[in-house]
Amino acid sequence: MTDTTSQLDGTAIGLERAEMSTWTAPTWFAVLSMAATSFALVSAEFLPTGLLTPMARDLGISEGTAGQVVTATASVGAVTALLSNVLIGRLNRKAVLVSLSALAVGSNILASLATDFWLLLLGRAGLGVALSGFWALSVAVVARLVGANATGRGMAIVTLGVSLATIAAPSMGALISDWLGWRIAMAMTAGLAALAMLLQVTSLPTLPASTSNSLADVFGLTRRRGVQLGMLAIFLLMTGHFAGSVYVRPFLEQVTLLETRSIALALLGFGIASVIGNIAGGRMADASIRRALAVTAALMAFAALALLLWGAHFGIAFALVTLWGFAFGMAPVVLPTNLSREASDALEAAGSLMVVSFQVAISIGAVFGGYVVDNYGAAGPLTLTAVLAAATVCLALLQPRS
Repeated sequence: MTDTTSQLDGTAIGLERAEMSTWTAPTWFAVLSMAATSFALVSAEFLPTGLLTPMARDLGISEGTAGQVVTATASVGAVTALLSNVLIGRLNRKAVLVSLSALAVGSNILASLATDFWLLLLGRAGLGVALSGFWALSVAVVARLVGANATGRGMAIVTLGVSLATIAAPSMGALISDWLGWRIAMAMTAGLAALAMLLQVTSLPTLPASTSNSLADVFGLTRRRGVQLGMLAIFLLMTGHFAGSVYVRPFLEQVTLLETRSIALALLGFGIASVIGNIAGGRMADASIRRALAVTAALMAFAALALLLWGAHFGIAFALVTLWGFAFGMAPVVLPTNLSREASDALEAAGSLMVVSFQVAISIGAVFGGYVVDNYGAAGPLTLTAVLAAATVCLALLQPRS
């Protein structure tokens, strides 16, 4: 795959080669529109964590079945991530991004109005397309907006939307669903996506395609052992995380015996800790990616196992959910870095494999978590989390030192 970030059409837009210290107001607004989009999309993605119980009750389905809304988002997203850079061809990237936001608006509205499980799944599938398409384009677009030398700064601002959504979506979703119903909470994410789309229309410059893409280089990377190990680490840890985290609310309700407001507070602690973990993960990955991966997985395994052992105690459960959030915050930094260390010459192709690996892991985690919670109770998914996270620790220790 050709790296679009290295083939910038300098005549297409005037912002592409802006230096970090001389960003203009249009550059800032364009980057902030991308951050707003990441916030809107990730808020919609994480929302079911706080809505699972009322959603299942309203639609007359089990909590395990309701958890498959995560599967629909992720499974469709996995295919989209692999094909998006090929399917969009030479379309203007601004038009693509605006269209993806419009799709998110429609998908969230459909989900909020769904009268049965299948309509809900259809809405979440559309969100999966919007999510993966956006992330597949994000690095290349930000590089064109701010210049190659400031891409890191630009992406830091864009991913701030992810951190804020991680904090806000599960806890606010739980509170809003308690006050106004889960459908209103879902509809509010459509409003966020509409606002992001408006910001894109008014702030993003025209972004003509500078290249077309092929799947050949993406599949070629899978022959590298380091890439294989990196994909396996993502698969194990994220399958474990989403097998358990989607069902944290039922666990806190049934085992810890918390009310909705206390659950929202626990999920808020999870989100805040994930922001701190993101910072810590970046620093640790720079020092030793092998150690960083081992620590990330070990913390998650310990949090899940300790919840199984002592999660009935109010204060301990809060602390362990927060620790889990810290480990989860490390993962989005550590896992992609681990994957890409053997693909520094093809980072865009590696990024596609990274998104696919995440989405497949989310899908499988939600499926197995749903089966386990329906057949073995709220504690079952956490057991799966602990086992798979522990397996990731072993994988990390087997990897060569960086």
